[in-house]
Amino acid sequence: MRNFVIWVALAIALIVLPNLVSFSQQEVLVFLTINILVVASYRLLTLTGEWSLGHVVIMGVGAYASALVTKELGLWVPLGIIVGGLASALIALALSVPLFRMKGFYFLIGSFAAGEIIRLLWKRFRDPFGGAKGIKGIDPMPDFSIGIYQFDFFEPVSYFYFSAVVVALCLWILWRIEKSPVGLTFHAVHWQDKLAQASGVNLRRYRTMAFVIASGFAGIAGALLAHYIGTINPNSFDVEVMVFVLTWAIVGGTGTFYGPILGCVVLTILNEIVLRELGLEQTRPLIYGLILILSILFMPNGLESIVQKVTRRKDAK
Repeated sequence: MRNFVIWVALAIALIVLPNLVSFSQQEVLVFLTINILVVASYRLLTLTGEWSLGHVVIMGVGAYASALVTKELGLWVPLGIIVGGLASALIALALSVPLFRMKGFYFLIGSFAAGEIIRLLWKRFRDPFGGAKGIKGIDPMPDFSIGIYQFDFFEPVSYFYFSAVVVALCLWILWRIEKSPVGLTFHAVHWQDKLAQASGVNLRRYRTMAFVIASGFAGIAGALLAHYIGTINPNSFDVEVMVFVLTWAIVGGTGTFYGPILGCVVLTILNEIVLRELGLEQTRPLIYGLILILSILFMPNGLESIVQKVTRRKDAK
């Protein structure tokens, strides 16, 4: 009953919150919602013990795919978003063939190289990717109404509601996957790979599965981003953005489902409220780097460890 009340209160807060903040803060809420899906999907890959530097580029694959099929082929935007997710999953499946011949540090570097190759292809070919300038004039979500409420997707509040529903559904699916036997096998592949292999688990198959599923949801996030901002280019998905995703995951912690989400929310608030108000937004990479180092040194389990300590103290009482 308590959990039900918490979820209802959270839903009401998400409905009310966009109407209490400024226009620029409403846009931040949209980007935050999309970033939550990016970092949550990234965590699914880390369950198998692999860390990628190409996740944001895979997100870009979804953005480009959805932008192209809606703009060039006239596909309905919600279907385009699904196509974006499928395109990212298929590219990840193709990349898994060479990448999963490597492990650990070598997989990390290989994923970075694969991502840079994809970005260079976007820059090289003006048709259909638009070259270095990217794609402009991407079709927006079509407006519609539910009862008396009119969804105008040029307004950030409407797009926030739409993206929040999509992201919530995706998070629920990711959570169910983690709690399923497949998710438990992902954990086994990470922590007890020799034992899992001896038990008949195909390690490469499960690592590939995690990579493909995580990439599919990243592609959906990329498509959501593309149809909101209306323009994308290769620099939208460069390694600097990937470093931010890594920082969110590490600072939040990857031991729990909510850890990376917590890191994303806290660091976004830090950036948008503290750094912007102090005029230090341009120093964000420097400050993020400092936070990352301090987190590794003094809070290796991330912000989620604080939540766990507080919860244990309450349970002890």
